[in-house]
Amino acid sequence: MTQKTAKKTITLSRKTITLSRLTGYLDTLLDIKSYSRDSSLNGLQVEGSKTVAKITLAVDACEESIRRAVRNRSDMLLVHHGLLWGDPVPVTGIMARRVGLLLKHGISLYAAHLPLDCHPATGNNARMAQLLGIETMERFGEYQGYLIGFCGRLPSPLTVKSFSAKIRKMTGESVRTFPFGKDMVRKVGIISGGAASMVKDAAEADCDTMLTGETAHSAYHTAREYGVNLVCGGHYGTETFGVKALGDMIGSEFGLDVRFIDIPTGL
Repeated sequence: MTQKTAKKTITLSRKTITLSRLTGYLDTLLDIKSYSRDSSLNGLQVEGSKTVAKITLAVDACEESIRRAVRNRSDMLLVHHGLLWGDPVPVTGIMARRVGLLLKHGISLYAAHLPLDCHPATGNNARMAQLLGIETMERFGEYQGYLIGFCGRLPSPLTVKSFSAKIRKMTGESVRTFPFGKDMVRKVGIISGGAASMVKDAAEADCDTMLTGETAHSAYHTAREYGVNLVCGGHYGTETFGVKALGDMIGSEFGLDVRFIDIPTGL
């Protein structure tokens, strides 16, 4: 008598959520509708699969981040810098390749520009302030009608050199420092990305130091004449914090597979 052993097939289930539920959650959390003056089209930019189980996070929507999302078998690419800005553009050339890849593989693209800079919990600026140990945060720095920066006092004063080293460790990027202010850093104004031109706002908020991403030629003399230390941690380096924090929140809330991909630009 021959005994046959039945083989059991084990299917690994993944938690999923509808695209509409996820985008509704993100739109509400980030208050997308309040940022109509932003040059970015915030929210869902490209619609892919109707359900989402896997999300790839990146700072920039580009061909490389899209291909990485494809390799990750993701249903959504969530970024800080999306594809659609300002005036309408034709879907030709590199735009056609990018959008074509997303549609071919059913990957939705969701972008949050100023909403992710400004958010008091998951925003780039708030997260950097939290990592620096700043507990009492104030808003400052008006851009396109929105207060986008956070400022506050460090738990303990640091020398400019030590503060710059701390930022280098936080971002993993090189830091450029213009020590035009006091020797000890006590109150810091933080606006990620390319906000060096807003050093005047930091001075008016009584900050001795401003932390941003990249500098600008015109900011050099402004920072020097206001007597503010200008610390530039890289546009990319200072804008990884928001999408990471948002990914953590999504993973915790819905149990989805969320992964950040690092594509530094060196800028």
